Amino acid sequence: MDSSSLAVRCQNVIKIYDTGGQKVTALNGVNLDIAMGELMMLVGPSGCGKTTLISVIAGILDQDEGCCEVFGEDLLNMSGQSKLNFRARNIGFVFQAFNLLPALNAAENVSLPLIINGMKRPEAERKAIAVLEQVGLGARVTALPSELSGGQQQRVAIARALVHSPRLIVCDEPTSSLDHETGHNVMTLLKDVALHKDRALVIVTHDARIFSFADRIAKMDDGHIIEVKDEN
Repeated sequence: MDSSSLAVRCQNVIKIYDTGGQKVTALNGVNLDIAMGELMMLVGPSGCGKTTLISVIAGILDQDEGCCEVFGEDLLNMSGQSKLNFRARNIGFVFQAFNLLPALNAAENVSLPLIINGMKRPEAERKAIAVLEQVGLGARVTALPSELSGGQQQRVAIARALVHSPRLIVCDEPTSSLDHETGHNVMTLLKDVALHKDRALVIVTHDARIFSFADRIAKMDDGHIIEVKDEN
């Protein structure tokens, strides 16, 4: 694949965790290209390395060996502040645990990426409310996370990942707390985002109901990509 058309290129990526003196190889020579305009899903059994891989791709974790480039940039070689700035501009991450700030309401949580990027708070919250309406939470913009169901919190987390129009969106189990209809609506929204030729989505999932939304599915096991299959 031509490197100029790539959002992500992982080459021989290795990540080893040291857990109390015992070393665990989470990623064992991962090679994976993700194209611009593509929705790539990562599937496989729990503990196979999926969340570690997307954390490396998003610049949350550093790999121990190998190279992972995002839009042609090697995050491992960036300084701490440069990496933070790059992620703030280019990457949206939907955490499985949501990671919402409990003292902020839905609109305030969603507006954070915009404020970090320098937008004034009133404009940021207006944009946040518009994205919350897109994910079906227009009536809950002033609710605190503790006042929302698990599925509603998940949609707030998705809205936060989308609000600053990042070029790469990385999602860890984005439909795990959603019913079929809501999950379908969220995936339709994410797919619409991925259709832009200068963006890409990477989704970790066990939810077979959403496999049809993928352009390609990469199967992982024991820290390896064992198969990449076209879905379209």
